[in-house]
Amino acid sequence: QVQLVESGGGLVQAGDSLTLSCAASGRTYESYTMGWFRQAPGKERELVATISWSGGRTYYTDSVKGRFTISRDNAKDTVYLHMNSLKPEDTAVYFCAARKAFSSSVDYRRPGDFSSWGQGTQVTVSS
Repeated sequence: QVQLVESGGGLVQAGDSLTLSCAASGRTYESYTMGWFRQAPGKERELVATISWSGGRTYYTDSVKGRFTISRDNAKDTVYLHMNSLKPEDTAVYFCAARKAFSSSVDYRRPGDFSSWGQGTQVTVSS
């Protein structure tokens, strides 16, 4: 297991950009597929993006394609979510998640597919 800590959330205006970071510690010598999820009030937690252990493969949910970019720096044990053209509907608590990687697949969509979670960071986009 790894421990995950998110940072970078805040209050921004529609159209602004924001970058979230997720720092991993613990068993970081193992390979992990990483994901960003978000959860708005009264809604289920939903997948935003995933990235393979090498960074060579990524997946985005349709609502963020072309606006968000997931990346990772394995030397720093950190995953990022770069968010551009933010919209009020992007308002949510954003969570970083990890699962041990046995391949380069990013075909993991459900929260239950990930075994380690951060505490979340709030992103609020005002109109």
